[in-house]
Amino acid sequence: MKNSGVAGMQIGDLSAETGVNIETIRYYERIGLMAAPARNRGGRRVYEAAHVAQLRFIRNCRSFGFKVDDIRALLALPQNGGGAAEMEARELTSRHLTEVRRKITELKKLEAALKGMVSACTPGKQAECPIVASLARQATQP
Repeated sequence: MKNSGVAGMQIGDLSAETGVNIETIRYYERIGLMAAPARNRGGRRVYEAAHVAQLRFIRNCRSFGFKVDDIRALLALPQNGGGAAEMEARELTSRHLTEVRRKITELKKLEAALKGMVSACTPGKQAECPIVASLARQATQP
């Protein structure tokens, strides 16, 4: 990395510094999630330390499963904004937690169903495959 942490880095350096794919960086810029960098005379993007921090924040939010709109809302909050900003961040995170818990419940049901299908299967000892039969039955149900 030739410019690690130094102002004026190019997109490849930013990608290496943050672990975010170059196309993902461009996507974040295109949708306005990440601030667009200045460009040099040759038209290449030139990233600063603030871009590194912002992209690390975005990557961290994504690792927690936050949606792009939620990340945008979190980025808009002042970092030292006091009570109102903290309340908004808490509310947004609380909604996300509720969604994660709902997904966990769904995944537990899915796990139980798959476990049942695997348990019902004894290869070579049944006239039809219970897994395929179960999936076919479920496909015909509304």
